[in-house]
Amino acid sequence: MTGARVLVVAKAPVAGRVKTRLGAEIGMAAAADLAAAALLDTMAACRAGFGPDACLLSLSGDFADSVRGDELARAAEGWSVARQRGSTFAERLANAHLDVPPGGPVVQVGMDTPQLTPALLTEVAAATDEHDAVLGPAEDGGWWVLALRRPTAARSLHDVPMSTPTTYDDTRRALVGEGLDVGAARTLRDVDTVADAHAVAAAVPGSHFARAWGAR
Repeated sequence: MTGARVLVVAKAPVAGRVKTRLGAEIGMAAAADLAAAALLDTMAACRAGFGPDACLLSLSGDFADSVRGDELARAAEGWSVARQRGSTFAERLANAHLDVPPGGPVVQVGMDTPQLTPALLTEVAAATDEHDAVLGPAEDGGWWVLALRRPTAARSLHDVPMSTPTTYDDTRRALVGEGLDVGAARTLRDVDTVADAHAVAAAVPGSHFARAWGAR
C-alpha cells in the first residue's frame, strides 16, 4: 500500500439535499445533521488511517452552506479538496478518481458508513498489493468502498447504474470488463433508513453519528 491515498466523495450536508430517504422519516433537518455527523466520523477515520496529506475530498456543494459547516471545514484542514464534476453520480465518482494526481493506489469511500475504522481502510489499501481493485459490498446491494491500484481504471464506472440493488454486481462486472482482478472487502451497512441508523449508531457508541442519533 506504498503511497496509498484515501478519497472521500461527499455532498455538503444541506437539508433537503442529503439523506432524503431518511429525511422522509425523521425530517430533512435531522437527516442533514446525521449526514454531517457521519461525514465527520468518516473524515476522522481517514485522517487517522492515512494522515491529512494523503486525504482527498471530492465535494458537491459548500460547507459554508451546510449543517455543522465550521466543524467540517476544520476536519478538512490539510486535505486536498476538489469540486465534483459530472452530470450523474456515476460520472462524478469516476471523475473524482480520475482527478487524483498520479501516485499510489486510491481508496474511495462515501459518507454513508460512519462505522468504518482506520484499520478497515488500511486493510483495503493493503489489498491493492494483491488486486488491481478492491470493492466492498454494502448490505443493500451497493458498495461502500472502491480501491484502485490505478485510479484511471475508474473510467469503467461512467455507465454503471448507481443506488440500485445490483450496483455492487454491476460495478464489479464493469471493473472485470476492464481486465482488472477484483478483490472483495468486508460487507458494511449503509445508513439509509431509521433501522439502519439504529443499527449503525449501536455499533459505534461515542461516535459523532451515535451522539447525533441519540440527541434527535
